[in-house]
Amino acid sequence: MVAARLLPPPEDRAQGIGKPAASGAGGRPRRRTDLRLAPCALLTWTAAVGGVWLPLPALCVLIGGLLLSAVVLLVVISRRRVRTHGIGLAPRSFLTTLAVALVLSAAVASHAAVAASQKHDGPVADAVTARSAVVVEAEIEGSPRELKVPGRTGSGRWAVQATAITIIANGRLIRGDARVLIVGGDDWQHVVPGQRVRTTGKLQPADAGQAQAGTLSATTGPATTVAPSAWREGPVALRSGFAAAAEWIGGDARGLLPGMVTGDTGFLDEQLESAMKTVGMTHLTAVSGANCSLILGALLLAARSVRLPRAPAAAAALTGLALFVLMVGPDASVLRAALMGAIGLVSLSGGRAGRGLSFLCLAVTGLLMADPALGTSFSFLLSVLATLGIVLAGPRIMEWLPPVVPRWLAAGLAVPLSAQLFCGPVIVLLQPQFSSYALLANMVAAPLVAPVTILGTAAVPLVPLAPWAANVPMAVAGGCSAGVAAVARFFAALPGAALPWPEGPFGAATMVSFSACSVLLLWLILHPRAVATLVLAAHRRTIDLLELVPPFTGFDVRRRRGSLRGINRNSGRNQEWPLRKKHDPNRQRQRRPPGAM
Repeated sequence: MVAARLLPPPEDRAQGIGKPAASGAGGRPRRRTDLRLAPCALLTWTAAVGGVWLPLPALCVLIGGLLLSAVVLLVVISRRRVRTHGIGLAPRSFLTTLAVALVLSAAVASHAAVAASQKHDGPVADAVTARSAVVVEAEIEGSPRELKVPGRTGSGRWAVQATAITIIANGRLIRGDARVLIVGGDDWQHVVPGQRVRTTGKLQPADAGQAQAGTLSATTGPATTVAPSAWREGPVALRSGFAAAAEWIGGDARGLLPGMVTGDTGFLDEQLESAMKTVGMTHLTAVSGANCSLILGALLLAARSVRLPRAPAAAAALTGLALFVLMVGPDASVLRAALMGAIGLVSLSGGRAGRGLSFLCLAVTGLLMADPALGTSFSFLLSVLATLGIVLAGPRIMEWLPPVVPRWLAAGLAVPLSAQLFCGPVIVLLQPQFSSYALLANMVAAPLVAPVTILGTAAVPLVPLAPWAANVPMAVAGGCSAGVAAVARFFAALPGAALPWPEGPFGAATMVSFSACSVLLLWLILHPRAVATLVLAAHRRTIDLLELVPPFTGFDVRRRRGSLRGINRNSGRNQEWPLRKKHDPNRQRQRRPPGAM
């Protein structure tokens, strides 16, 4: 907008003749960003958040309002077209998309209303409100995670998502599918998704904004009633076998290699984990979209190297990505990471860069319809923001870089920078500090992440099949993971590695401003010629504006002398007011004659 206001039209620029108005790298026309599905993703996300926070009566009113609005839009679309500002008859696609978005939002809110009814009404809600001691038979839905309790020593605390099938409270049998969060001791770290267990404990209300019907503080360990299926238990055996096989490596790679490959952080050193958190590298210790992008990209490159057509190559790559997801465990977080990683890779590959936002909005809408509780998940929000940054800002930053920069290096700079800029405001809400060296540390460690992910993933199935063949890729991956650990420790030890930042909404707003200024500064550095043109154009516009000031109706620019004189037309003599002259020490001051008063 600033350039359009200040710079002359493209046809008047000497350097812009013959070039398209908007072009990408190499002079190719840039594909426009498709925004038609953005309202659908925003509305469904809003409905999902409302389904978690709003009470049931307000949620019913919200569903009725969404459906009524959709009906009104459909009636308007069927009767007449809508006129826009000076463009004439507009197509009906936007209103049609908006009507479909309202219907999908009502479906998401209805799905959330079912969980809200169990949370606020019914026998499960009564048992939670009474904080009853219960016997629960539940099915594990996710992988257990360790809770960090400050100042607590001894046995650890673990939390896992589960679905309560039967609850015995106060001699009463309650049947249903109520989502609960089970918190217990070290016995709960070995449960597997799909496993059905029986335990005892005390029900407590869930925290505000949580989708669970309650929290179960388990007093006993899990007693297995139904074993998990083979496709659920197999990935757990692969992960544990790989973690045990990495024991001979030693050092930081002993705990970091399983974390970077399979997401198993059970052997990760606490000091190393703190260092990676300080420099913003914790995403490397979990199966994220970056891992899935690397796996998918490597499979696509291998398929195209053997001259497979595009469709079979894509099918083979997606099959390999599905096997990778099954290997690390088909949890909801892994499925989200695989989906977001595929969208980011497609956006950066250049073939569908203009439609990357449409793919992202479609994925967000589908995931929220399947599980409305994701609307209040910070991990889901960070995943979406990171992918959004890669889709919107990643290709632009790559185009800003000079042509002499290799594409792989440009991507290595654009991906972490765009993801960090978009995720920064949310990270500040979770952890009110600024990682000064996060971008530099991720850029330095980026060349080491690909060998760890690809070679480590290749070694996982080799450990039970041919242990001797897994030693070589594990050794190379272990050396690279040790390099990642060294990078994290080095930058975390530098002064000012973690600076304090304001908390709450003010901190998030200031981080948004800081991110915008960072993007602007990067553009100014990478476009010196355009900056000089903007400065000269701003100078010309400033002169034109000063000519309209009442005391000064004109300026006389003398290029030879370098002087600027304004003309005063208030007096009748049209006297020129020269600018103040410089002091001349050789000039003698005029003295008064003798006897003058």
